[in-house]
Amino acid sequence: MGKVNALIVAGGKGKRMNSDKSKQFLNIQEKPLIHHTLEKFSMCSDIDDIYLVLPEDEVRYFEGDILKRYNYSKPIIIVKGGRERQDSVYNGLVSMKDCEVVLIHDGARPFVSDDIIKDGIRYASLYGGSAPGVKVKDTIKVIDEHGFSKATLKRDELVAIQTPQCFKYSTILEGHNYIRENKILVTDDTAALEIIGHKIFIYEGSYDNIKVTTKEDLTIAELIINGR
Repeated sequence: MGKVNALIVAGGKGKRMNSDKSKQFLNIQEKPLIHHTLEKFSMCSDIDDIYLVLPEDEVRYFEGDILKRYNYSKPIIIVKGGRERQDSVYNGLVSMKDCEVVLIHDGARPFVSDDIIKDGIRYASLYGGSAPGVKVKDTIKVIDEHGFSKATLKRDELVAIQTPQCFKYSTILEGHNYIRENKILVTDDTAALEIIGHKIFIYEGSYDNIKVTTKEDLTIAELIINGR
């Protein structure tokens, strides 16, 4: 079997945090957010290599302030990001060799569990593509261009998708090649497979597996760590 690699995309700029520092470098309990994320994958026995995609102007900072400070048990290969998130993912994918399964993860999701990682690998091997998700708690409305509701979606059919999104390497590379050649913009990597006709198996995620985007999320992140 080929390698099982993690591809972590860390390109957030922290605009919604009102911070000059990119959000992946903001601290949660005195350690950078991106360190918490890398540590989860580094500690997972099923992961071989970790590919970290960063904006070109942040590579030196990461190497000097984080990579040298913390000891990771898995190799971390740094890849320069692209203009859009999907360009960054593509750069990461084509950097890999001898990869069988790849897990594409948001750098700003520091609370992914070992079970979610291992389940994703297992289901990707079985079905070609998988992603964790949680049932939505709120009623979801569809609104028109004037802000009025025009439909109510069935809550029991809705799932909020998280990462890591896990794939057979050859399959997700095919999907990304297709959207790249046809100039299609997607919001996540599962969409790249759906466009070429593949179904994605959705398995159980966790409400703790949040994406840190706002100042309020940082507060929640502190609570999650304290609760653990």
